Amino acid sequence: MAPLAHAPSRTATGSGASDSGTAGTGAPGPARSVRHLGPNWYAAVMGTAIVANAGAVLPFTGSVPLLAYRAVWALSALMLLTLLAARVVHWARHGDQARRHLADPATAPFYGCLAMALLAVGGGTLTVGRAVIGAGPALAADAVLWSLGTLLGLAAAVAVPYLMVTRHRIDPGSASPVWLLPLVAPMVSAATGPALVPHLPAGPWQQTLLFACYALFGMSLLATLLVLPLVVSRLIHHGPLPLALTPTLFLVLGPLGQSTTAVTNLAHLAPGVVSPPLAHAMAAFAVLYGVPVMGFALLWLVLATAMVVRALRHGMGFSMTWWGFTFPLGTCVTGAAGLAAQTGLGAFDGLAVALYALLATAVAVALTRTALGLARGQLPAPPRPVTP
Repeated sequence: MAPLAHAPSRTATGSGASDSGTAGTGAPGPARSVRHLGPNWYAAVMGTAIVANAGAVLPFTGSVPLLAYRAVWALSALMLLTLLAARVVHWARHGDQARRHLADPATAPFYGCLAMALLAVGGGTLTVGRAVIGAGPALAADAVLWSLGTLLGLAAAVAVPYLMVTRHRIDPGSASPVWLLPLVAPMVSAATGPALVPHLPAGPWQQTLLFACYALFGMSLLATLLVLPLVVSRLIHHGPLPLALTPTLFLVLGPLGQSTTAVTNLAHLAPGVVSPPLAHAMAAFAVLYGVPVMGFALLWLVLATAMVVRALRHGMGFSMTWWGFTFPLGTCVTGAAGLAAQTGLGAFDGLAVALYALLATAVAVALTRTALGLARGQLPAPPRPVTP
């Protein structure tokens, strides 16, 4: 969920954006930095926001953690506003480059990150930011951001596959975890939408939103099940990803953790919204679905970590692709916390805390290195070749 570097040919695995996360050769001027600011940069907003959102569901509370979550939420909101303004300038001044992003099969999927950034910051505004700006403004902000993020997510989930079929040139064996980005955006809506249910009038309004979130869950899950086998097949038949792209393996955790979060959040809100038998069925489904999926997520986490260790040993340096470690890990934190609430099992609380420690470490590294790259004028940088 972060910018990747271009490969020699424009295939889906060759690039994650037209910006490279690696440092450039010399400080770019303002025009150059705006020109190479792609949609992949929304991954930094997502990765920052999930730290506050995931921290809010952990089993321990206190004044110090709460202050830290609010500070991180405020930072993510500021990052979102800044990036939205910069992207407007990018489209106004460098429309040719923006259109080139859409024409690039490796960059276009990152338009799903825009929707997820809006949803992540909106969800954090309601759960964490309301203590800062007030309950009323927080609810209004989340409602707007959730509605806008959901519409953009649905548009990306349709438009990007359409472009891949009709416009992009996809080489055989070039399936990439980046393809999951526009498909997982509706799942983020399904996971964050339940928080708005209690604020709607009781009856059909609440039920409509609840079942709409289930529909968003289903469309994202089934689309993911179509793409994930292609990614695994590419790895088995064509070997490891290029070093700079290895962190994108963590993107697979996104739909896994976020879908678990969605079903547990929906089950939590179901009592009082739907009939008791249906609410009981939703609670059972949340456990029967979430536990096996979380098990697979842990399996994939170990496999992806092993591939990252291999890449580090072969010389993988820091790039903006490292933001791919962050948001997917955060969804696994919220998923584990949701299972803890549904089952009452302390082991899931322990899992959530352990995953959150990994998340905090990953975000700290990615945020620090990104800030240094920006301060030194090395980011955003133009694309650089990726060695297979």
